[in-house]
Amino acid sequence: MIGSLEGRLVHKSPPHLLLEVAGVGYEVEAPMSTFYTLPATGERTRLLTHLVVREDAHVLYGFATPEERALFRALLKVSGVGPRIALALLSGMSANDFERCVREQNAAALTRVPGIGRKIADRLVVEMKDRLGTLVVDSATLPGGAAGTGAGAANGVAAADPASEAWNALVSLGYKPVEATRLLKGVDAGSTEERIRRALQGAAT
Repeated sequence: MIGSLEGRLVHKSPPHLLLEVAGVGYEVEAPMSTFYTLPATGERTRLLTHLVVREDAHVLYGFATPEERALFRALLKVSGVGPRIALALLSGMSANDFERCVREQNAAALTRVPGIGRKIADRLVVEMKDRLGTLVVDSATLPGGAAGTGAGAANGVAAADPASEAWNALVSLGYKPVEATRLLKGVDAGSTEERIRRALQGAAT
C-alpha cells in the first residue's frame, strides 16, 4: 500500500495531478478540497494517498489532510458509494459540512452531489452516523507548500484555459455537461481552482 507521496508537482488538471517522486511520475486523483491547497506547478508537495485496485487499473487518490483520507475510506465502505462518488462528495462539501448533514439527517443536501440519489443519500445518513465518531485520524495536516509565481512558465508548461479546465473538472466529478455549463455561467474570472470553487458553491445552494 502506498501511504503517501512527496515530490515535485509536475502537472495539475482537476481532479488529476502528476507528482514526480525520485524520477517516477505518479498519476493521482484528488478532491477539490485538496486542490485548493496545492502549491504552484514545479514546487514540492506531499500528499496522503489511498490506492484503489480495480480489474483494469490501479488508481491512486491523494489528500491534503488525514481527515479527508479517513472520510474517503469510510465512504467507500457504504454500499453503492465508489471512489468517483466519494471524490465528488469531498469536492462538493467540506468534511465538516458532510458531518453536519449526517448529524442533522439532511439527505436532501447530499443529493446535490452528482451521483448521489435519494436512496444513497439516505443510506449515507444512516450508515455514516455511527462511523463519524470512529474516524480516528492524526490531527496534524500536511503542508501543501507555499504557492509560487510563474512556476508553470519556468518549467515550460503552457498555461491552460481556466474556463475549459474548470468545465472539464466538473464533468470529471460527475456533473452533466449542461449542468457544468450552467454552474460556470457568470463565473468568468479567476484561476481554474477559483472558478471550480465558486461553481461548487453555487451547486450547494
